[in-house]
Amino acid sequence: MRPSTIDTDILVVGSGAGGAVTASTLAAAGRTVTVVEEGPWVDPDALDPFSIEEMVAKYRYRGASAALGAPVVAYAEGRCVGGSTEINSGLWHRAPGDLIDEWRNTYQIDEFTPDTIARYSERIEDDLGVSRLPGAPPPSSAMLERGATKLDWRAVEFARVFRYEASGRGTKQTMARTLLPRAVHDGAEVIPDCQVLKLLHHHDRVVGARCRRHLDTGQDEVLTINAEHVFVCGGAIQTPALLQRSGFRANIGNGLKLHPTIKIAARFPHPLDHGDVPMHRITEFSPHLSIGGSQSRRGHVALALAESGTEHTEAMEDWENVSIYYAAIRSDAGGRVMAVPGLRAPIVTYRLTEGDLSRLARGLVHLGEALLAAGATELYPSVTGAPVVRRPEELAQWWAAVTRTNANLMTVHMTSTVRIGEDRDRTGADSFGRVWGTANLRVNDAALVPDAPGVNPQASIMAIAARNCDHFLAGA
Repeated sequence: MRPSTIDTDILVVGSGAGGAVTASTLAAAGRTVTVVEEGPWVDPDALDPFSIEEMVAKYRYRGASAALGAPVVAYAEGRCVGGSTEINSGLWHRAPGDLIDEWRNTYQIDEFTPDTIARYSERIEDDLGVSRLPGAPPPSSAMLERGATKLDWRAVEFARVFRYEASGRGTKQTMARTLLPRAVHDGAEVIPDCQVLKLLHHHDRVVGARCRRHLDTGQDEVLTINAEHVFVCGGAIQTPALLQRSGFRANIGNGLKLHPTIKIAARFPHPLDHGDVPMHRITEFSPHLSIGGSQSRRGHVALALAESGTEHTEAMEDWENVSIYYAAIRSDAGGRVMAVPGLRAPIVTYRLTEGDLSRLARGLVHLGEALLAAGATELYPSVTGAPVVRRPEELAQWWAAVTRTNANLMTVHMTSTVRIGEDRDRTGADSFGRVWGTANLRVNDAALVPDAPGVNPQASIMAIAARNCDHFLAGA
């Protein structure tokens, strides 16, 4: 590998929701910004959303990652320019104001109020385009609304980071489509296929990063980037792993929070749509339990049916009538991210409490109630050995079936591995993301969010990142 060197004012590691906000805000302010992204730059229109091809191109490990524990919790991370905003559903929900107050009081976070976060959220929403579906919801989403209505439960249509044309056609406003091109327009450089191996520091300052860059020729080069300021924005897993590899460990990587999620493959007597993710959510039990819908392509349906561990040949042959729904909880448990010398990937652990398992069982039963009320004829839970349910009175069998050995869980939301606040015993960074004990190293992504909010955290991540950038520009 041949060496190369770049000098920059600000190095941003990662290009997802937090990194894109950081790069675009600082570049617009006239700062010299370099963004490095471990994955490739894939045109947002090049691949079919939620397809196998997209998973291969944009997901870390092609979507096969897991937090070790009992049970294991599968998760997915984006590994491409734009990060997980390129692969998620684009659902948008601000963190509730009472939760922001709770975080501020628990971790002693300065200048962190519902009004402050709402102001930044509104700015991003106006900038990107956040809206609701202009027409009627697709059948898979309408099923949730229908089931909730029959049970007299609250349900809402979530807004999405989409812009809609007069025809009703929507375009997801991913970071590779929006903020990153704007950053480039304002002078930022984005370097894809470039993994940061280690941050370089001297006393209390980070002076740059050592990277491995994959070139178009197929060769790799060692790239050193010298920087005056570094913002690490690799997400709740990769950010603490990089910090640990670089010698920063105080309250880094502990406190991982996520939304453990259990699923049902529901068969209906009629076909449903399979090209998008339902935008309705049942909020009757929020914020501790939310019920929604997932992507339901043929491969996703096959996997969901297989997770039930029961005979499903007939349902798979009828897969166009099957859609996948979930119940997700706010968990009492916590996890850890640990970078281990000699291993390329960090070890991620998460152990659910008995209360978490009970809430998951409750969520599964409530989800089953809603789907049967909506007209589903067969329910296949993601619990090995649990019975297929066809009538409401059979749902009680699921309570005892949700165990540490039988439950097949997943998540797409991970936070809280470098919490912010002024309580140094409980946080990894100050109120605005500066890592304790350093002068110029900041975190600005999902790792900062103090707890799992019970909803898609993208709105919280971007609002907090924008707030932190303004603070940096005002004082740096």
